[in-house]
Amino acid sequence: MDAVLQRLVDRQAIDDVIARYARTLDWLDDAGQASCYWPDADIDYGFFKGKAADFLPVVMEIERRSDRRWHMLSGLIVKFLSPCSASSECYGIFAGANRQGDGTLCGNLYGGRYLDEWEKRDGEWRISARTYLVDWHQPLENQPAFTPDPIFPLPTAQIAQSGHPLYRPM
Repeated sequence: MDAVLQRLVDRQAIDDVIARYARTLDWLDDAGQASCYWPDADIDYGFFKGKAADFLPVVMEIERRSDRRWHMLSGLIVKFLSPCSASSECYGIFAGANRQGDGTLCGNLYGGRYLDEWEKRDGEWRISARTYLVDWHQPLENQPAFTPDPIFPLPTAQIAQSGHPLYRPM
């Protein structure tokens, strides 16, 4: 039973990293994003192939160029290879939008999958290798602006830089 319980704890730790990955991109949390990868992790996003330490400034600059970004990862499946290594796959949806000349937000919605390798070092799970595959994309036109719609006034947040006042480190 102890081994089964440890496997569940480890799987939850990996799932927490996946959630932190999406959240820290959206809130532009550089340190939080870095905590998802081992610095020597091998990364392949097509446009970038190299180590995580070199990837992080690149991906965060890409995210900062979007006026709005939103990531959601789901369907995580994990295969443990040893007590300190695992492989996983999950699906991801990403939307990014930028303000246009007329004030509207337009961008793209992407769907893909993350193929990850994991290592547990000093009791902490992080990504040790990642390959991202894009499966599809769809244009997003005329997205909600940063001021609430008077007809259905849901709040919005413009996250243009790190340290947004609504961001809560977790």
